[in-house]
Amino acid sequence: MKETDRVMQSYGRCCASDGFFDDFYATFLASSPAVSAKFADTDMTVQKQLLRAGIMNLVLFARGMPDTKLQALGKSHSREHLNISPDLYDLWLTALLQTIGRHDGKLTPTDLQAWRAVLIEGIEVIKSHY
Repeated sequence: MKETDRVMQSYGRCCASDGFFDDFYATFLASSPAVSAKFADTDMTVQKQLLRAGIMNLVLFARGMPDTKLQALGKSHSREHLNISPDLYDLWLTALLQTIGRHDGKLTPTDLQAWRAVLIEGIEVIKSHY
């Protein structure tokens, strides 16, 4: 099975799990004072919708879609705009993988490796705009 297929199946299970996105943000915000400061005035309902779309865009990029959405995300998160430093993406990925581990009851080590491989590629595109 392709890595992106593994990720899509796992992501479907996570999205069906109650509290997945809330749990992710609880984990991510607790990972660093710098992260929690970035979200101090954020509408988290909207943010969770953006996260859902953002993960999908990362997966679609890994499946061969153009990087248009990731380029735009990189520009909006650059030092000139939201000023999201590259090290925060590492915290984001760690928090996401931890959350996936808690919400995907069928997750295997191979699935987790697939998640990392699929997401890293697109995260690097976003980071490149910093």
